Amino acid sequence: MGTWAEFAAANAELAAFGTERLHGGVSYLATVRRDGTPRVHPVTPIIGERLFIFMEPSSPKGHDLLRNPAYALHGGVADTAGGAGEFSVRGTARLVEDLVRRAEAVAASPYRPADRYVLFELDVDGAASTVYEGGNPVHRRWGSG
Repeated sequence: MGTWAEFAAANAELAAFGTERLHGGVSYLATVRRDGTPRVHPVTPIIGERLFIFMEPSSPKGHDLLRNPAYALHGGVADTAGGAGEFSVRGTARLVEDLVRRAEAVAASPYRPADRYVLFELDVDGAASTVYEGGNPVHRRWGSG
């Protein structure tokens, strides 16, 4: 488990693809509800040295992550044929209250996060991608699981 930068140092090609597919676009964050069932939320990941997501303080995803920090994040695909490929990452989330770390996330963000937003850092345990070459899926994986 580590930061996005640590993941990138271990697998630069997969991390670069992940940055291309996730940073600043709409992705889907899976969390675990109180009753143990999954929940999926649209989010806008921010990638710099670390992987961040901002959200409204009342967001169910934040409550889920505080209760159970396990997450999976999946970038959307461009079309039904898999478009430019897909990327997913999984790990644990941590609420960020440190103002220096928050400033780091704001600086890396492609949009202006509202002051009221809460911030989570997503540690990376594993990542995977699928691209289609000549109509055939090519899978790449890194990390645990």
